[in-house]
Amino acid sequence: MRDGFVWGVATSAYQIEGARHADGKGESIWDRFSDAGRLADPGDIACDHYRRYDEDVALMAELGVDAYRFSIAWTRVLPDGSGAVNQPGLDFYRRLVDLLLEHGITPFVTLYHWDLPQPLEEAGGWPDRDTVEAYLHYVDVTTRALGDRVRHWITHNEPWVAAHLGYLEGRFAPGRTDWSDALAAGHHLLLSHGRAVPAIRANAPGSTVGIALDCRHSYSASDDPADVAANRHFDGFRNRWFFDPVFGKGYPTDMVDAYRGRGRLGDDMIRDGDLDAIAAPIDFLGLNFYTSIPIRVGAEESEDTEVAPGPEPPAGYTEMGWPIKPDALTDFLVRIQRDYSPPAVMITENGASFSEGPSADGRVHDLRRIDYLAEHVEATRKAIDSGVNVTGYFVWSLLDNLEWVAGFDQRFGLVWVDHSTGRRVPKDSYHWYRALLMQQQQAGE
Repeated sequence: MRDGFVWGVATSAYQIEGARHADGKGESIWDRFSDAGRLADPGDIACDHYRRYDEDVALMAELGVDAYRFSIAWTRVLPDGSGAVNQPGLDFYRRLVDLLLEHGITPFVTLYHWDLPQPLEEAGGWPDRDTVEAYLHYVDVTTRALGDRVRHWITHNEPWVAAHLGYLEGRFAPGRTDWSDALAAGHHLLLSHGRAVPAIRANAPGSTVGIALDCRHSYSASDDPADVAANRHFDGFRNRWFFDPVFGKGYPTDMVDAYRGRGRLGDDMIRDGDLDAIAAPIDFLGLNFYTSIPIRVGAEESEDTEVAPGPEPPAGYTEMGWPIKPDALTDFLVRIQRDYSPPAVMITENGASFSEGPSADGRVHDLRRIDYLAEHVEATRKAIDSGVNVTGYFVWSLLDNLEWVAGFDQRFGLVWVDHSTGRRVPKDSYHWYRALLMQQQQAGE
């Protein structure tokens, strides 16, 4: 990789922090979702990172990463979503950032990773335009407090997931199932991103600002024109609806036509100036990539694969049931460069779920994860060789975390976690990544 390339690991607050009631933290939509029994495991403790963050930073320092991408829990900073600031919550993130900097690890902060304060959901949630203003207040408070320490900011993580899985399919918090809610939520997430970009730059001069969009690379299951059309629709549903407006193209007209009649798409949702605000210039695009899937007619809006999640997937699949398609990462990066010309792209998430635990020798021999990561690092290099300005790569994830509704069963970490005791065990993939980073460092000297 070129000089200055950033190697890192990534996590999110709800998935690792725990300490649900500590130091004045408020309730999020995921806390309420967990209380309703919608998660395989409760999120009250998770990886107990809130209390063990020094141990986790030491693991990162030993790993040798350049950077750590993590999210801030809105409810630690503003327990009710707005109003009075919770100083102990901000102080936790100050301590974390300071410790990272002491170890030479650059913080990349994600401001929103799906954990909306529950009082804001009760007031309407992301489908309500007022949530944009609440988010901007939270962003202002947080970036003023940390802007002297943090130089890299990500406004949102995967707005498609927050909008569609949370407000359309109901599989994620807050569990609603309404097209109007989903379309409005997606628009307001993007709008809040665009309006936050200049606010972050004002509070943290010299910082870089981006957004992390997830993608689903897809391809037509056959040459049948119906399958080709279905794949085009899926790409609009899953990718273009969020990528296009961020890069100044507005919402794709084919999808506007397809969505017409499903929900609010008129002036009550998209107001004058909204699309210009959403297209605020960013410094980098964060891309979260995991898989690629075939699309056939009748599955234009489905991500289901022929392999169900489980501990014994066939070769070529992860335990999430996702096909392993590293070449698709190269293809998608080249496509992004062609269609959007971002100033830079960072792979803000890439990883695989495999459940190997400690063996008789005390080590975790997760060769499948090593193979997955090695193939995707190589796919990233191929994209760079093709002219894509990829400037960083973050493994998802540092720890075996709470994988949302799947609980602790799906393990993405470089570090195995015993969720009954909190014990951490670096996996073979951790040692592989450490060796890779040492090799990259020596090559750059």
